[in-house]
Amino acid sequence: MYLNLVIRMKLANKPGNLARVLTIIAQEGGTLGAIELISASPSCVTRDLMIRLNSREHLKRLVSAFEQMPEILILRISDRVFISHQGGKIEISPKRPILNWEDLSLMYTPGVAGVSEAIAAEADMAYGLTMKGNSVAIVTDGSAVLGLGDLGPYAALPVMEGKAVLFKKFANIDAFPLCLNVHEPGEIIDVVAACAPAFGGINLEDIAAPKCFEIEEKLAARLDIPVFHDDQHGTAIVTLAGLINALKVVGKSIADVKLVISGAGAAGVAIAKILINAGVSDLIVCDRKGAIARDLPPRQPSKLWIAENTNERCVHGQLKEVIAGADVFVGVSAPSLLNREDVMKMAEKSIVFALANPEPEVEPKEIYDVAAVIATGRSDYPNQINNALAFPGVFRGALDCHARVVNDQMCLAAAQALAGMISEEALSVENIIPSLFNEQVTPVVATAVRQAARKTGVSREFQVKPVAAVK
Repeated sequence: MYLNLVIRMKLANKPGNLARVLTIIAQEGGTLGAIELISASPSCVTRDLMIRLNSREHLKRLVSAFEQMPEILILRISDRVFISHQGGKIEISPKRPILNWEDLSLMYTPGVAGVSEAIAAEADMAYGLTMKGNSVAIVTDGSAVLGLGDLGPYAALPVMEGKAVLFKKFANIDAFPLCLNVHEPGEIIDVVAACAPAFGGINLEDIAAPKCFEIEEKLAARLDIPVFHDDQHGTAIVTLAGLINALKVVGKSIADVKLVISGAGAAGVAIAKILINAGVSDLIVCDRKGAIARDLPPRQPSKLWIAENTNERCVHGQLKEVIAGADVFVGVSAPSLLNREDVMKMAEKSIVFALANPEPEVEPKEIYDVAAVIATGRSDYPNQINNALAFPGVFRGALDCHARVVNDQMCLAAAQALAGMISEEALSVENIIPSLFNEQVTPVVATAVRQAARKTGVSREFQVKPVAAVK
């Protein structure tokens, strides 16, 4: 795991001292960021150095090297990641000030009583008169936190806070982490359903498969607001968007390619479904045991769906065997499952989406001259397949039209809109997906989602009726 550090050190104020420090950092494979001057005197200089290192072992060697230099004193080593999380990352801020008693009477009692009565008479007025119309609950039980596994609800909270920050930054949506200390599907469903009146949508996050499928399905049937499992559908939307453009780069048709997926968890199942809806016909999904096929049907319902809807030829074998002749590989599984020789067995102009994070299924640097197009889940390589390109726009569009659900057509529309943001002139092997910081991503995706919701009859746009004037 990478370390992002701030090292505060005092150096003797002599020429060449800082250069020696930078040389040692480079020798240990460190990446230097900003250098800040904290204080200076004729005898010494105190500086903060922002450094990125590959491991704690590198840090130990770096500190040992500094300690051998009598003119350098390390004052403090701080982890920049932990600093950025200190005190949490979100807060509640009022939209309107309360400066006096009159403000208080309008915002709270007695004025709020009239608003409550109006909503009691017509529940849909909550969309315009409360936070409901622009709020999402981010729900987890902490059973599948990032790629770290079952860490529980407390450890999930910083991740959910981060998700809330992204909702606000990219879509101006107010999102609230709900980290639940219950783990059975029925318990999670009951808790979320009980909390639902306050929210315009539910974002399920970091809930382990297979229970995530049951939770999403039953909540969607029980509630009249969108329920969206981002680990499934967000990943699927961005993957399809990237694939649409990657196929343009290599001049292949989505209907004609052989495509292999590694991973039959939440993301793998959702990617398989959206790819089939988009026109992929030759699709094989592999789990730890190898290719999933209908002649040896698995018991798990989600994998049974895969068996019944993919691998028409009932191909068997491990991933390394099945990938031979494939045009496209999509990995949402585990690191280092493939190597250069495996990718060389794929078809000409192959496409590799190695999305395991932080370590991909195959290292891009091993196959840069073999695969025609490479995408990963990481920000330090081109073509990052990042869920944040999808979920802000999906929820923005769904909230804006008060959608009841997020259906397959809305997800397809989001993927196609996202792919369409890369013009034919800009399209290249290293530019198949827009930047996360492209300000047009969320509006474009939201518009497509809203239009698809209207077209499929799941929107319920209405105007909040004004409260009758007092006569």
